[in-house]
Amino acid sequence: MNTTQRIRRRCAAVIAAVSLACLLPGPPGHAQEYPARPVRFIVPFAAGGPADAFGRTVAQQLQEAMHGNFIVENRPGAGSIIGTDAVAKAAPDGYTLLVMSNTHTVNESLIPNKPFALMRDFAPVAPINYSDLVLVARNDLPIKDLADLLQQAKAKPDGMTYASSGPGTPYHMAGELFKAMAGVSIIHVPYKGSSTARTDVLGGQVDMMFDAITTMAPHINSGRVKAIGTTGEKRSPVLPDVPTIAEGGIPGYEATIWLGVMAPKNVPEAILERLNAEIVKVTANPEISRAWTAQGANAMPMNRRDFRHYLEEDIEKWARIVKISGAKPGE
Repeated sequence: MNTTQRIRRRCAAVIAAVSLACLLPGPPGHAQEYPARPVRFIVPFAAGGPADAFGRTVAQQLQEAMHGNFIVENRPGAGSIIGTDAVAKAAPDGYTLLVMSNTHTVNESLIPNKPFALMRDFAPVAPINYSDLVLVARNDLPIKDLADLLQQAKAKPDGMTYASSGPGTPYHMAGELFKAMAGVSIIHVPYKGSSTARTDVLGGQVDMMFDAITTMAPHINSGRVKAIGTTGEKRSPVLPDVPTIAEGGIPGYEATIWLGVMAPKNVPEAILERLNAEIVKVTANPEISRAWTAQGANAMPMNRRDFRHYLEEDIEKWARIVKISGAKPGE
């Protein structure tokens, strides 16, 4: 069973249970009083990317549901380390939360000497959603499909470049997995955020980029970049005419970006459970789910136990890929 199938199975189980959960009384103690003051959602990435956009959606929905003030604060830098470390060191009271992605599970093996460890210093709260990526190329690159790209990359090792939002991000690791599975050498050009990376690909300064379908699809549809392939096991309904990379010539290739919420360790269980319940309601909301699906994202309603297990599996998965690809933090 692959990663996408495991996500779907767990999400289906939670959706089936969420209506029943809504009928049960809330947990006692701290959770009934929470939030009594503003809650900060720290996004350790630059504004304009998926974590920022979907983090704001969740924060807005929690604000309405929990009658509190949820503030999104972007604190990018060092491949998510700066903002994440700030959350790790915050008071464990539920008023500082982390919007995280699989950048964090990658960094457990890519950057082992961090000032924190994900499963030691944080408590899982809930996942948000996941989406496939799309490989795009600048318009004037003389290729028309994946076969052309691979032929050119093999003919001229290190003669092409790909942008990412920084070391360890899903866009970086999708590129490193691509290189390893295709047997090509393409130069990685890391940026401090996906917005600037995207701008330089659109402007023709960098040859290509893996990006979230949710943010790149409008640029593909307007003809500003060439779509080479999507990274899911099936074609994206948002880009039905774009073949998957597996279809195009790299069998078994699959990469996604997923988002979630974590809290500093030792936050009271009642608060963590209430946050999970409320975020599950958001992600299981049919209207929100439909809106996200139209953008290329899939909701991930999941209880805290399953989310912890999912994180542990993802850390192991990316440790294998980091080892196989030979990826380094500064490359």
